[in-house]
This record gives sequence, C-alpha cells and structure tokens, in this order.
Amino acid sequence: MKILVDAHVHTIASGHAYSTINDYIEEAKLKRLEMIAFTDHAQAMPGTADPFYFYNQVVIPREVEGVKILRGIEANIIDFDGNIDVEERLFERLDLVIGSFHPICFPTGTKSENTKAYIEMMKKGRVQIIGHPGNLQVKIDIVALIKAAKLYDVAIEINNATFTTPSRSGSEKNCEELISLGIEHDVLFCISSDAHIRYDLGNFTNAMKLIEKYKIPEKNIINSTAESMIAFLKRKGKLLNGFD
Repeated sequence: MKILVDAHVHTIASGHAYSTINDYIEEAKLKRLEMIAFTDHAQAMPGTADPFYFYNQVVIPREVEGVKILRGIEANIIDFDGNIDVEERLFERLDLVIGSFHPICFPTGTKSENTKAYIEMMKKGRVQIIGHPGNLQVKIDIVALIKAAKLYDVAIEINNATFTTPSRSGSEKNCEELISLGIEHDVLFCISSDAHIRYDLGNFTNAMKLIEKYKIPEKNIINSTAESMIAFLKRKGKLLNGFD
C-alpha cells in the first residue's frame, strides 16, 4: 500500500519549521505525492502566524503542477472542555482541521481530564483528525478515545514524527494499542509525516511498519489517495468548493 497524501505539514509560517509552500510542492513532485495539506499551527503555539494568514489561504491554488493542495490548520486544545484556538468564523475557510494536544500550549492533566478534552473536542464537530494521540506525554484512556472517534467519525492519526521526535520517545506502545483497538472498532486512520522541513514530506517509514504489522485495511485509511481524502472531507462537510 502507498500513501499518496501527506495530510499534516508545517511551513515556515508555524515559526519552528523550515520550508516554504513552494519547497513542499517541489518535494511532492519528486516523491510523486498526489496531495499536500498545509496545516500550520494555530494561535496558542508560540511563534506561529497571525489568524489572517489562515483566512488568506484562499489565495493558494487548489493544484500546482499536478499537486493538489488542502488549506488546513493544526488546532491546539486549550482547555479540558475540548475548546481549540481557532476562531469560529475561520472554520468555513478551512478544508481540514487537525486537533492536537501540545503541552507548550496547554499543560496536560490527568488521564481522565485529557481524555475528556479529546472527546469534547470531537463532539463539537469541528475537527476531522486527532493529531498524534499516541504521544506518551499526554496520558489518555485509549479505549474511550477510540470509541469516541468511531462515534463522531473522526480519524486517528498515526504520526510518523512521533517515532522520531525525542520528546515523544517511548510512544510506540501507545500507537500500537491505538491501531489494534482502532481496527477492532473499525475506526478511520490518517497516516501523516508531521513534516517541519521539506525532506520529511511523505516520510511514513515508521508508521508504515505498523500498518503492515497490523494489516490496517486500505478502506480505513483516509489519505491513501487524493480521491479517498477528498471523499472523506466532503462527507464531513468540508471542501465545499474547488474539488468538484
């Protein structure tokens, strides 16, 4: 199985990433990816772009030199009620919202509190993908998270950077449990690089090992192709124009 869409990518606009939109498009062409989702960090992340940056993503073409483009954001959980740092009126401008815990944006709590935050966020219906939930820094009730993801039709991210980022060291067991239970409950998955530099675009090496180990069905992976990604987002009420 090949993953032809990278749905979690950070540009220099995030403040701690090192490549431009054009850099990533060039890299996508080299690696024969069909689609990229630009998902720079939302406002609670130190050093990221002003909200106007995300509103103005409408100027980014839907396709450049054969590479399709999604206009997204990685939102930060900012309380245990599942609120995120994205203005309400911005949602209609975005194709994709990833919802993530980043301790630098909001300190994590107990397993119960963190799980409640994730579930309440899903319940609000603004997020399509849960970002790097396997991160060992954020204690969660994996069973409860998986059941909520199934109930609210939200994809669980298998984030390749989780296996290489020092601060997330030791997260492999959590990721494996998420996958195992996710298959059991027939949830959807998104396989992402979480690239912060062009050379990591489309790098799913470690995530793919788990896909193969647990034999995740291709039908459960939302971003195996541009077609499957578009179908998922349209079902979620996104992509209202540009990919007819």
